[in-house]
Amino acid sequence: MAQIHPKTESPKQAGRIWRIVPLALILIAIGAVFATGVHRSLTLETFVHYQAWLRDLVAAHGPAMLGLYGLIYVAAVTLSLPASAFLTAIGGYLFGWPLGGITANLAATLGATNIFLIARSSLGRPLLERAGSRIQSLAEGFRKQSFLYLLSLRLIPVVPFWLTNLAAAFFGMRLRPFVLATQLGMLPASFAFALAGSGLDEIIAKHERQRAECLAVGRSDCAIDFNAKSLLTPELMTALALLGILALIPIALKQWRRRKAGES
Repeated sequence: MAQIHPKTESPKQAGRIWRIVPLALILIAIGAVFATGVHRSLTLETFVHYQAWLRDLVAAHGPAMLGLYGLIYVAAVTLSLPASAFLTAIGGYLFGWPLGGITANLAATLGATNIFLIARSSLGRPLLERAGSRIQSLAEGFRKQSFLYLLSLRLIPVVPFWLTNLAAAFFGMRLRPFVLATQLGMLPASFAFALAGSGLDEIIAKHERQRAECLAVGRSDCAIDFNAKSLLTPELMTALALLGILALIPIALKQWRRRKAGES
């Protein structure tokens, strides 16, 4: 009598399943954060409420608080929460702009690397293998100049941070240039937000006065409204945009030379 062997998954199928697991965990975590409303606590109003307590903790347990700050920052970037500018400013306020800026830069790089690796293994390679020849040729062109492309996107803060992570993963960018371009490209903005955050005392005092005046006239909707990106001046935004454009000049020159060589 013939024996019936149970159907088993091939190693290739099992590998595909395990590649999806980290992405599924990230999506579950993002859903939990938004479902519980934890992301709404990342506001200046919440920070103002706890600022004295946080400053006392930093004074008493500086290294531990710096490490905790870095872990929270890494988690926020890994989950693609729109809080990088706010967290960088808070780091500058609590730890001073040099230490806060470099910690924010390292944490942003680590968080971006986490989501890049998860997206590349779970989505990037499988999707690119199924993409058409035109998309694959675009991916090949991106990979040839990936460092300069990504450096330019990092230098221009108007481009969503999470989108550049996913684009680099989808086009199959290598890990080392991704990390280097991310860290270098984020340095100007990291120190700019941290430097602006180191002067939050005046901004906090101004918003508290406005809130007190609002409460004095009997209003109940007197929340502290603050966007960390407003700390960036138009001059600084212009400078960052110019740096991003400068990073693309070598690519433009290479394309121009290639075109000229083809015409001759």
